[in-house]
Amino acid sequence: MYETIALNIKSAERIAVLTGAGVSTASGIPDFRSSEGLWTENHDREYYMSTDYFFHDPEDFWKKYKAIFRMKLLKDYQPNLVHQFIKDLETDEREVSVITQNVDGLHSLAGSSRVLEYHGTLNRSSCPNCGKSYSLDDVMKAAVPVCEDCGSVLKPDVLLFGDMITAHDEAESIIEKADLLLVMGTSLFVTPFNLLPYLAYEQENTTTVLMNNEPTDKDRLFDYVVHEDLSKAITKIKEKM
Repeated sequence: MYETIALNIKSAERIAVLTGAGVSTASGIPDFRSSEGLWTENHDREYYMSTDYFFHDPEDFWKKYKAIFRMKLLKDYQPNLVHQFIKDLETDEREVSVITQNVDGLHSLAGSSRVLEYHGTLNRSSCPNCGKSYSLDDVMKAAVPVCEDCGSVLKPDVLLFGDMITAHDEAESIIEKADLLLVMGTSLFVTPFNLLPYLAYEQENTTTVLMNNEPTDKDRLFDYVVHEDLSKAITKIKEKM
């Protein structure tokens, strides 16, 4: 199977790559919904990471947000071989677009040129009142970061529970143009992100590949399914390319 996947990658001209938290676990970042994920560890975290809780108690929200996402460690995390593999798929003849659930920014740090951060990013925050944007360094200067212009408490540019998703149409457009869909390191549990593979499934000329450590309830949508540690799977594919 690895040889077939490698052949499909080499022949593809436009690749769409959907990635989830499993891509970043080798960088030391915990995932969310596996048997040992962050949300499994504490279900209350979904409430604390909601828009409702942000406006209800912004000070406690920021305390919990920085702890849950390990903000002090964020700059210590580095891209791993999976991020690098995805970046290296880009050539003058092959367009690669990454649609990621991850908010860690590691795809961009690895050098991928087309990255759609479906759930936002930890690396920026914005003022909900005036819209001014702030970097991660700005946010880490205070326990509760506030806008220097209007004094409002900043809101992370991460998609919180209850926020509207704005990236879905662009993600669909990317998949519609792809001749290969690679899905890596995601349980495909979260809606509407988990609807994106259906689009490729319905397209006659799009080959679909799922690589995830654990089975998902969307496995049937894919031409090729690999249940293995991502780093090991990618190493085997690289050996066939």
